[in-house]
Amino acid sequence: MTIAAGSKLGHFEVLSPLGAGGMGEVWKARDTRLERTVAIKVLPQHFPASPEVRQRFEREAKTISQLSHPHICALYDVGREGETEYLVMEYLEGETLSERLAKGALPLERTLRVGVEIADALDKAHRQGIVHRDLKPSNVMLTKSGVKLLDFGLAKAIAPASGLPLTSLPTEASPVTQAGTILGTFQYMAPEQLEGKEADARTDIFAFGATLYEMATGRKAFSGSTQASLISAIMKEEPEPISVVEPMSPPALDRVVKTCLAKDPEDRWQSAADAAKELRWAVEGAPAVVVEPSARRRERVAWIACGAAVLAAVGLAIFHFRQQPPRPQPVRFSILPPENAKFRVGVEFHNLAVSPDGSRVAFVAVREGQDTIWMRPLDAQSPLSLPATEGASSPFWSPDGAFLGFFADGKLKKISLAGGPAQTICDASGKNAGAWGRTGTILFTQIFSPKDGLYAVPASGGAARSLSAAYDWISWPYFLPDGRRFLCLGWSPKEQAGFLLAGDVDSPEVHRVAPLQSRVELSRNGELFYVREGNLVARAFDTTKLRFTDDAVPVAEKIPYFSPSRWAPFTVSKTGVLAYQAWGAAPRLRWVDRKGQTVGTVGPPGLYQSLRLSPDGRKAAIEKKDPATGTSDLWIDELSREVMTRFTSEPVLESCPVWSPDGSEIAFISHGMAPAVIRRKRLADSGGGEVLVPAKGFPIPSDWSRDGRVLAYQKLDEKTGWDIWLQPVSGSAKAFPFRQTQFNEGRTSFSPDGRWVVFLSDESGRAEVYAAPFPESGPKWQVSTAGASQEEPLRWRGDGKELFYVAADGQLMAVPVKLGPGSFESGAPVPLFRLDSEVWSGYDVAADGQRFLISSLQADSLPITVVLNRAAQ
Repeated sequence: MTIAAGSKLGHFEVLSPLGAGGMGEVWKARDTRLERTVAIKVLPQHFPASPEVRQRFEREAKTISQLSHPHICALYDVGREGETEYLVMEYLEGETLSERLAKGALPLERTLRVGVEIADALDKAHRQGIVHRDLKPSNVMLTKSGVKLLDFGLAKAIAPASGLPLTSLPTEASPVTQAGTILGTFQYMAPEQLEGKEADARTDIFAFGATLYEMATGRKAFSGSTQASLISAIMKEEPEPISVVEPMSPPALDRVVKTCLAKDPEDRWQSAADAAKELRWAVEGAPAVVVEPSARRRERVAWIACGAAVLAAVGLAIFHFRQQPPRPQPVRFSILPPENAKFRVGVEFHNLAVSPDGSRVAFVAVREGQDTIWMRPLDAQSPLSLPATEGASSPFWSPDGAFLGFFADGKLKKISLAGGPAQTICDASGKNAGAWGRTGTILFTQIFSPKDGLYAVPASGGAARSLSAAYDWISWPYFLPDGRRFLCLGWSPKEQAGFLLAGDVDSPEVHRVAPLQSRVELSRNGELFYVREGNLVARAFDTTKLRFTDDAVPVAEKIPYFSPSRWAPFTVSKTGVLAYQAWGAAPRLRWVDRKGQTVGTVGPPGLYQSLRLSPDGRKAAIEKKDPATGTSDLWIDELSREVMTRFTSEPVLESCPVWSPDGSEIAFISHGMAPAVIRRKRLADSGGGEVLVPAKGFPIPSDWSRDGRVLAYQKLDEKTGWDIWLQPVSGSAKAFPFRQTQFNEGRTSFSPDGRWVVFLSDESGRAEVYAAPFPESGPKWQVSTAGASQEEPLRWRGDGKELFYVAADGQLMAVPVKLGPGSFESGAPVPLFRLDSEVWSGYDVAADGQRFLISSLQADSLPITVVLNRAAQ
């Protein structure tokens, strides 16, 4: 029978497809008797139809259905409709592990947690005599309640009667059960499976090790350009240790995976429970006694050796402790985002702060589109959301740890940790950072505001006073221990260089300390922390003479850094407790469908931000960041050939590419180590291109008119904020304003017919999408209904029948549009999928509106790492 939405299988009504593969199709369905949603798996057409095989299948399905475990997808029923065999299973919401791994490796803490849950599920099944035999990331579902293993035991239950020869076996093969045949998916198959031997629980443990390796590193444990080379790698080679790929991983994880991937089943963990126990030790940071999991003789020798080692260690310890007191050992652990929330990371904000006594970490996370301050006591398991901190950014602690200062709604505010409402201290526009001194003064900076600069205000409230200096872009203030003097960063327009500066709250003057390009924080023992070439370093600093007294010592690697603002996500307490965020595996540019499901990738892994498809859709202009320097260049990807070539190479930051209508040139912003300008450059030209819009008001290009005559851009004005301007691209005509009001406007996009523009404006009190006629002036129409993200662009479908924007909660929205001469009609916005845009992101839409090219770094790939007793290293 043909399966389609609306058809019936017994008392199950088929609703919509969920997926398909070598083992059949999976559909969402409704159980009309029990009124619940289920998943129905329709078995492949080659499923054997003999009564004996059906009886065997039903018998094994009954066994599987008795597997009751929180991390195994439940099998409810098995049925037959005509010649169609089907299974009824628990309906799950989430994403498969393979879909998650397409975005990069999992954070360490999540890798360990997911690994323990998979191992527990395997142990439960193995104890009931059921072997999976096709464990792989696509058979692991990540849900809100944890891991769910799919197809558990079904590979064995529905095996066909005869096998496939090795040379004809597809990558996602239908498994077989006869001796001498192969089943499973090659990258996760144990050597005994490749040899056609009988599989047992230890076969699943090999596949578990390969899956665990991929979660931790973002790489396959074994790879090859052909099936033969892949098989050879599994049979003969050892994967690169996890600790080499991810140096911050614990040695225990290396040990677990290496034992799982032993070539001889006798040398592997002999049960999934053993592997789970080792992983729990890794989670808890406890040392594990390693016992070879093979023969009794080796086990006995190991215990004898272990006993001798323990006796020797005890003797040495007694002698050692008589000589000197024990030294505390450094401890590292990770903090993941709160449930259903993501870290908010912004390159002009500092959304991470450890309390002065090192007992609590404050951070900003976004849940359902709302930024809020969360606080995690280090002796607690879960963070707490602080009320009255909606829309907050850049939290910082009072010296006694009783208050948190933060910025929200154009104000500098404070909130007591003992409870009560937030209190406004003063106005604070633009992007901000703050510091709270022992004498009761708060320093804060403003950038991207009509009044950029450094300001001081009493913590009790009042008028802020400017601390002016001969430096542009004063940022990241930090008080020295006396509570009067402070450090900050400044940019010298004359020297075109950045410096660490020092000042006093009682003086408007600051003076130079040293050349430096990163924000700083100081620990009690006089170490100044900052980022250099992508590494967090600590360097001894004399706070009296204001000079460095020793060389820098590396502390952590792969720290995000943004050169224009000098931002880097780290914080240190006065007691030396350190917290930071570091890159995991680099993400990929992805093609996704209208459901947000990955349907392809573009280019190698990398840190990508803004991107733009060419008018003919054959190329993409992409901003690629250098994690060591914090700068970026533009690259051109020829999508059909998968060839990526460098377009710009100047020692500055180049971003926000905009194609000319004929695809022959690109306009972009160039800034960082020099004032921001908009340049234009032809694809065939070398060099940095010519200046199209001069340096005034930080101009950012948005779109090129369809007739090629003008470039739309936004720039900042001291009186009116962000405005939309149009720059003629030929001749000597000067730029002129298109939208210049007391409100902020930007993110302009021209309609495909060239008669309309859409843009963002916050005149209603929040950012919304509006449409207006072009080039004639006229009334505007509001398109969005519940707010829009100010950070993401507006995009059109090629025929102009749909407009796309990102809502305030991160949902990518599609708006049906009907364009006509002098008329603009828009329907209700429809959510498509959530666009994760916590760090550096971007998106564009294919001409047919069915695919989206996405550049986004998932916030859970930037967990907060906390280090205690670092000085003991």
